[in-house]
Amino acid sequence: MDTFDAIKTRRAIKKFDNTYKMSDEQVQSLMKLTLLSPTSYNQQNWRFVTVTDQAVKEQIHVAARNQAQPLDGSLVILLCGNMSAWKDDPMRYWKNHPLEKQEHVRDAMHKKYSDSPQNRRDEAMRSCGFAAQTIMLAAKQMGLDSCPMVGFEYDEMAKIINLPDDHIIVMMIVVGKAASPAAERGGQLSLDEVVFENKFD
Repeated sequence: MDTFDAIKTRRAIKKFDNTYKMSDEQVQSLMKLTLLSPTSYNQQNWRFVTVTDQAVKEQIHVAARNQAQPLDGSLVILLCGNMSAWKDDPMRYWKNHPLEKQEHVRDAMHKKYSDSPQNRRDEAMRSCGFAAQTIMLAAKQMGLDSCPMVGFEYDEMAKIINLPDDHIIVMMIVVGKAASPAAERGGQLSLDEVVFENKFD
């Protein structure tokens, strides 16, 4: 499947085949592709909790207001942001480049994030957003389906995955095989309503 087809056919699946199980190799392959997603300063501030254990998925199902997707899908991925990534040995993010580049990035991140929790949070949201789209398109390429979800009780989910204090949960994506097709798209807005050339009218 080419990229255009993956974009056009990716849908948020609500009903998964609960008999389908992804192999460990499939999960590893999907996550390795996810790690190629972009992040500002290459700080790689996303953290992923992958869940295939049915007992844990049952807890997630309850925290997700009893929605069926995490219970029936093969893989649940919690996309989290590490709010301390900017200061966690930051020169390693550019280890393949000269020391001058490493120091420049370290100093730039300190300037942007050290006094701004909002910037740290915004960056985590952006990074996880990029990663989420990578997951969904890569899953489609692998012949799988997905569903991005934010409908869950945050504090309950944080306890289930033992979320560190300096992390936030951005979203959850369920991956598996669709048991039935997605409903017809709700209706896309026209280009002239959402795309503006050079500036807003």
